[in-house]
Amino acid sequence: MYQTKKTYIKPEMKMAGLIFENPALQLMMEHFELNYLVREKNVQQYCEENNIGVELFLSIANLYNGFFAIEEKNFSTNDLLRILKYLKNSHNYYENEKYPEIRSLIDQLYLKNDTPEIKLIGKFFDEYFEEVKEHLSYENITVFPYFNKLLSVVAGTKNFKTSFSVNEYSEHHTDIESKLNDLKELLLKHIPVKNDRVLRRKIVLSLFELEYDLNVHSLIEEMILIPAIRKLENKEPVE
Repeated sequence: MYQTKKTYIKPEMKMAGLIFENPALQLMMEHFELNYLVREKNVQQYCEENNIGVELFLSIANLYNGFFAIEEKNFSTNDLLRILKYLKNSHNYYENEKYPEIRSLIDQLYLKNDTPEIKLIGKFFDEYFEEVKEHLSYENITVFPYFNKLLSVVAGTKNFKTSFSVNEYSEHHTDIESKLNDLKELLLKHIPVKNDRVLRRKIVLSLFELEYDLNVHSLIEEMILIPAIRKLENKEPVE
């Protein structure tokens, strides 16, 4: 988000230095429910202490550092369960933290600029976030329970029957972050704000933060979760 350089993260690198370089890694750690206290540990040591696979951690951390590609790996059942927890926690972040934060800033902006254009910003964002919530609800209610059941089968629980498949999810999977760019363009190129540069700056930065995390969220689903679940459906082995 605020990086001026990109570091490709490796197991021997110190966690503290990586977070100083890219504070957004803290958000990734929060989604994974990992300890913020990193002391002098390197990535390998930190992952071992927090019981998370090093390859999984590196794959996601490097997405946050701007390397938007993941080599195909055989992630374990435990890795996939951690990914599901990560995604559920990111949903909570979007709905209960980031959306209210941005909506509150837009409301404050409207109090200082009672204009149709600012009302349009609020309406646009509300309509956009209704789409986001629909997407998140579909994942929470339909997709993630299916994935959890499938992973339970792999772990040894009895079989289950369902007409749902990852292909249906893949077809339903939408680009929920791209419309945020339209909103940023409205604020940066078209809509005048007379009384508060500070609020505009805060809104734009918050939109960038939300867009970036949504982009990582989508890449994790498309590049890790969907291929891995498809392998399970085809009864290909996982660790």
